[in-house]
Amino acid sequence: MAQKVLVFGDIGIDDTIALIYAYFDAAIDIVGVVANYGNIPREKALANVNYVRELFDIEPSVQVISGAHIPMTGEDPVFQPEIHGEYGLGPIEPPLVTNDGLVENFFEAVEIIKQYRNQDLAIVNMGRLTSLATMFIKYPSIMENVQRFYMMGGAFWVPGNATAVSEANFYGDPIAAQLVLKNASNVTIIPLNVTRQAIATPQMVDHINQVGEAKIVKPLLDYYYNFYKQRNPRIQGSPLHDVVTLMATVYDEMFTFRYLPVDIIQSRNGVERGQSIADIRPYGDVLEGKAEDEKHHRIALDLDYWQFYSYFMSIMTGRAFQ
Repeated sequence: MAQKVLVFGDIGIDDTIALIYAYFDAAIDIVGVVANYGNIPREKALANVNYVRELFDIEPSVQVISGAHIPMTGEDPVFQPEIHGEYGLGPIEPPLVTNDGLVENFFEAVEIIKQYRNQDLAIVNMGRLTSLATMFIKYPSIMENVQRFYMMGGAFWVPGNATAVSEANFYGDPIAAQLVLKNASNVTIIPLNVTRQAIATPQMVDHINQVGEAKIVKPLLDYYYNFYKQRNPRIQGSPLHDVVTLMATVYDEMFTFRYLPVDIIQSRNGVERGQSIADIRPYGDVLEGKAEDEKHHRIALDLDYWQFYSYFMSIMTGRAFQ
């Protein structure tokens, strides 16, 4: 039986590639998408989900839900058109969703959780964690029905991408990130440690374009790669941060994990804002007087790239890669 997944994301380029990947992978069944602000505004994220649904004729039963439009810090979000394009799909401009009457409709996410409560539902958060944190505030008992949580976020002992030490999703709303980590159980964190390794090279993209069905992949990832190449001329391709996070729900053998307590720095400003800190001390609980049952989260710290390559290319081309 396919893994049921409720996605939370800002639906820029890598989120969109993740949704397309899931469409072709029979092991993953996306049952809903909560679209919120992040690298692009919420209305553009909603437009992108609907564009992908129409492009691939995805069943209307996959609900699209309006999520948060600003972080819990109360700040105006900073968008990243230079990374994802003005509309979040690189050179593509999908029809926008009207703003008339657009409000958060988290109750629809509640109904999805209730519907799949006995089917090993996983929530995958691929953007800022504001919407997911809101669910824990408004519906704490309902969230107990979610069996597993996966989040793309954090950077542990590696450079960040928002600051020298902080990853963008945690940096964008550190309050929400901390709230989720303190309340969610059975959490898997897929940080920059491994997502930066999940590279799609131009050669891989060209091959997908030649033999696969998803012709939209090439213009999206060519745009994405051009940005990364300007920032780091040595990079070999586009890092598929959100794709590999979604893949973790069914292919966890690709990763090396470690279970550790995690805290998120809550500074409003400064390089340390949003930094993810894992306590690796074997004696930490004794020194700090912390409870023995302090939450330990499963953190992916390494990736078997060739397993990732095999799964990704096989699914995206419809042909076996070994």
